[in-house]
Formats: sequence, C-alpha cells, structure tokens
Amino acid sequence: MRNRLYETLRRLAVRLYARRVEGRLDTAGAPKHIGVILDGNRRWAKASGGRTQQGYEAGAAKIRELLGWCAETDVEVVTLWLLSTDNLNREPAQLEVLLSVVEGAVRDLAEDGRWRVHHVGAAEALPERTRKVLREAEDLAGDRDGILVNVAVGYGGRQEITDAVRSLLAKRAVEGQSLAEVAEGLSVEDISEHLYTRGQPDPDLVIRTSGEQRLSGFMLWQSAHSEYYFCEVYWPAFRKVDFLRALRDYAARHRRYGV
Repeated sequence: MRNRLYETLRRLAVRLYARRVEGRLDTAGAPKHIGVILDGNRRWAKASGGRTQQGYEAGAAKIRELLGWCAETDVEVVTLWLLSTDNLNREPAQLEVLLSVVEGAVRDLAEDGRWRVHHVGAAEALPERTRKVLREAEDLAGDRDGILVNVAVGYGGRQEITDAVRSLLAKRAVEGQSLAEVAEGLSVEDISEHLYTRGQPDPDLVIRTSGEQRLSGFMLWQSAHSEYYFCEVYWPAFRKVDFLRALRDYAARHRRYGV
C-alpha cells in the first residue's frame, strides 16, 4: 500500500514538473530536426526482469509518444536510429527478433496517418522482407503533411559517407568526367547531395538515451554542428519530462558554428 502511494505521488510530481518545464519553454526556439539514438532497450528489459524482445517492443511503443511530443513543438524532421549496420552482425536468432520489431514499428508509423516516412540506410544490406516493409512504408506515407520521420535501418555513418562518395563518382562518370576532374572540383555540397538525407536540414539536436556519451557513428556528416544531449534513462523509460529537458537544454545553448 505504501509503495503504491509513493509511486502515485512520484508520478504526480513528475507530471507537475513536466508542465512547469513546458510552460517556460519557448517552442519558437525548438530544433527543426532532432536525431534520436534509441539506446538501452535490452538493458531496460534486463533491469525489469523481462525478455530482450519485451525491451525491443517497449522501445518501439515509445516512438509514437516521442513523435506526439515533437508535434507539439515546431520540430519538422525526426531521425530515429532503429538498426545499425553493426546490429546486423548479431546472432541470427537475436537479429530475427530485432528485425521483426523494427518492421512492425515502421508499419505502425506508416499506418498511423500523421507522419511521413523515409528510409535512411544501406538497403542492400537488409533482408528482402525488411526492404519490402520499408518500400511499402515510404509509398504509403511519403507524401503526407506532418513530421518527416527518417527511419534509420541498416544505418552506419561511415557507410553513408562511403555510399555518398560512390554515388557521386558513378554520377560524374556517366557525365563523362575523369577522376582528376572530379577531385579538382569536389565540394562539401557535392557529397551532401548524395547522402541518405539529401535535401533535408541537418539535425540541430541529437539525443541519446541510456547514459552512453558517444554518437557511435550516427549521422557523422550531418551532425558536424549539432548539439548533443545525453540522457541517463533507458529508451523505453524515456518520458516527456526528459524530452522537455533536452529542448530546454538546447534552447539555453548559443550555437556559434565556429564563429
């Protein structure tokens, strides 16, 4: 009885604190593009006494909450790192579970009706069934209004830059340019135009949950001027108050872009 009362009071205090933070937040200064590294699903499951799959499923369910919070601000693009190229090296049985949950999450986003969906990642590294889910999601939800949700599946920052350079060289070769000519005129903008996120604004804010303080290769090119926010909680336990704290922290910084 005492534990239940304590938990009820704690949740009430958190909600009241979240409202206080939200009330003082200037949404006009909110980031336009937020990247999120959804980390800590397995550790959350272990700490909760559950199975790994339950952690993945709880993490997938949290995505809709996050996008709902983003919709209450002026956020226009959200990039969710759902599956890295390193994850593809996991044991087959574990990878199968993870892929199934990721596919379900992508379908849910496409069928929700509120979001646009765009895949970023090395499609050729994924199983055909996963590629099919991603194609269908883009076809269904690629031209809607609302937040653009980049689902980073089979994504690695180094791989993205490699793919961008390869695509650029192939295009210039078709145009009849020599390698020397390409090298002579190569610019930052040339490579940016061949990234998975071409045409999109770079992320203003990158959030990583679980307490890890590294990017692990997430959007290496695009995050050159991003602000980072590292949150201690595991992704399935990420709350609106944690999101609001990230926005508050971002708003308090002065972005100088090296000037």
